[in-house]
Amino acid sequence: MILRAFRRSAPAKTARPTEDSRIYAVGDVHGCFDLWRLLKAKILDDAAQANRPRNVVVLLGDIVDRGPDSCAMVEELCGDPLPGFEILCLKGNHEDYLLRFLDDLSVAPSWLTYGGLATMRSYGIDVPDDYHRDLPIEALQAEWRERLPDHHRDFLRGLKEIHVEGDFAFVHAGVRPGIPLELQSSEDLLWIRGPFLNSGEDFGKVIVHGHTISNAPEFRANRIGIDTGAFVTGRLSCLVLDADERRIIEA
Repeated sequence: MILRAFRRSAPAKTARPTEDSRIYAVGDVHGCFDLWRLLKAKILDDAAQANRPRNVVVLLGDIVDRGPDSCAMVEELCGDPLPGFEILCLKGNHEDYLLRFLDDLSVAPSWLTYGGLATMRSYGIDVPDDYHRDLPIEALQAEWRERLPDHHRDFLRGLKEIHVEGDFAFVHAGVRPGIPLELQSSEDLLWIRGPFLNSGEDFGKVIVHGHTISNAPEFRANRIGIDTGAFVTGRLSCLVLDADERRIIEA
């Protein structure tokens, strides 16, 4: 886990979301379904007070792993968790590993060590912490294929890697400096840290991202990071964008 110190600088005043829209960008949930439910109630209340023509919720990926309720979180998003809202869920590196393990044994050490075991348990698989000694990986992969419902698999496979709203682009991890948004690689959108986080480059859009945990949301001129480590801190952050307004609500 990488924890960054809180840094804040004034974001560009001119960046706005799509006209007549209020955008709610949610940081990495990581299986913390209880926090998501609390945050969802706050989003509903906030939207009711604003009464905008269009409300959009963008989840920035890593909805699974680490926390206890990944299965419940995916099931929630397969339905209609916020009637009247547009819901967009992006792919994070943890969703990518979850899907890859269905066919690729090589990702097992990384995925299972960094949160996959919690996800498997949420789907009813009784797997010990020392799985590599007590259970062959091939058997675990076979059980995973059997336990992951088809509609969950279809939902996860359909996740986008980037979403653009007005002057903002929403991704999981970030973007590679010097490369246009439309040419960004999946590897960078899901995994990048240093070259993106330390860049002062104008990316063409203000990048809203998760992936790298901060003590508090980071506002910079070219990016806004909102992963506050829900699974370890108990704080799930949401960025609200509406015309010139930018603020945070938390569960």
